[in-house]
Amino acid sequence: MAKRVVIIGGGFAGLSCARKLANNPNFKVTVLDKQNHHLFQPLLYQLASATLAATDISRSLRGILSKAKNVSVFLDHVQDIDLKSQTVIGADHSYEYDYLVIASGTRTSWFGNDQWEKHTIGLKNLHDAYRIRQRVLGNLERAEIINDQEEQARLMTIVIVGGGPTGVELAGSFEDLVQHALRADFRCIDPANLRTVLVQSGDRILKGFPAEHSEYAKERLTDLGVEVMLNDRVVDVQEGKVFLKSGQEIEAKTIIWAAGVQASRVTQCLEVEKDRAGRLVVSPDLSLPEYDNVFVAGDVANCVDVNEVNVPGLAPAAVQMGEHIAKNLKQEQKYENTVYDKDKISLRKPFMYWDKGIMAIVGRQIAVVSGGNLKLKGTFAWLAWLIIHILFLIGFRNKLSVLLSWAFAYIQRKPGSRVFALRETDPYFTKASTNSNPAEQG
Repeated sequence: MAKRVVIIGGGFAGLSCARKLANNPNFKVTVLDKQNHHLFQPLLYQLASATLAATDISRSLRGILSKAKNVSVFLDHVQDIDLKSQTVIGADHSYEYDYLVIASGTRTSWFGNDQWEKHTIGLKNLHDAYRIRQRVLGNLERAEIINDQEEQARLMTIVIVGGGPTGVELAGSFEDLVQHALRADFRCIDPANLRTVLVQSGDRILKGFPAEHSEYAKERLTDLGVEVMLNDRVVDVQEGKVFLKSGQEIEAKTIIWAAGVQASRVTQCLEVEKDRAGRLVVSPDLSLPEYDNVFVAGDVANCVDVNEVNVPGLAPAAVQMGEHIAKNLKQEQKYENTVYDKDKISLRKPFMYWDKGIMAIVGRQIAVVSGGNLKLKGTFAWLAWLIIHILFLIGFRNKLSVLLSWAFAYIQRKPGSRVFALRETDPYFTKASTNSNPAEQG
């Protein structure tokens, strides 16, 4: 009888596991996700900065798995997991399992200051990316039509909290956008006057990279016009204002939080060992220590591999973990009816992470790549970044679409996805007392 495998999450880890178990008669697989699509998160910042469209970096989960006859996909929001009865409880249905794979990913963390959430925007999903795009482009539209210079300055200020790859890539892409793509599009303001501030609590950005790459990225961002603030941290966030430990106050209509992540809320219902970020501590084979039929993969796993390497929260690591779980499950089922001493022989192999390196793009033809003895920066790193990200995208249409979008943006220096939608209740339609004829503005 086929074993029931429930996978929570259609990200890199969950999808990789499902694909490896596809059309295997020994398994009946159920994939649960609160979104109907797989998202290529490393390129979310390009959606936020109007370079790519949502269809370039996302694809229907059902479409990806349509040929896997033993895999069912359900749009559901997991409410609880009963480890004793081996049941996942969703908003609309309950799912019994023989094996459970938790690959629900992470969410934005404000480090205990959840009241800041309403004043900031994270970047974890399509909705966040669209909110950032609408806020930045909408604020430029608003600045174009008003005369109040102080309000214009606030509208044209972006504060990005967090100097990791997400923060660095966002900062560089916004400066590229306004310095080149939008300069000829406005008549009353100069988009190049957009102020982008990157706040990092540590002594350097891109902390996971070699120090020389961090310094190179900082210099290039500064050349682009980004204000990089090091050794300073946010102590409070209010509506349109960021307060720093140094005493500085920055007024900005766009505040983006890229400073930290924590495990998804799915893990909160589990009474098992977790780290400070809520990630689940796993055994060498990626199972929970007390429940050997429950596996954890991707960003939600606190994993130390067989070589005592702390596995990072990166897409390649998530893919490897999902595939490793599937491989172990197939191995167990292969020998299920075979007599062997389970106390002496383990069919499960411990997870070993293959470090493929890390990379971040800083701006047009500017990137850093680090992996083993390979250290690249500048144009060659940028080309490597482009090639690797194209190869990682799922589906030929996505690869071709992204390649064409990048080619167009590179040649024309004008990204092709600058459209955003507004409702009449949005503040951009509100008449301000400072309004006059925009054409009279200098």
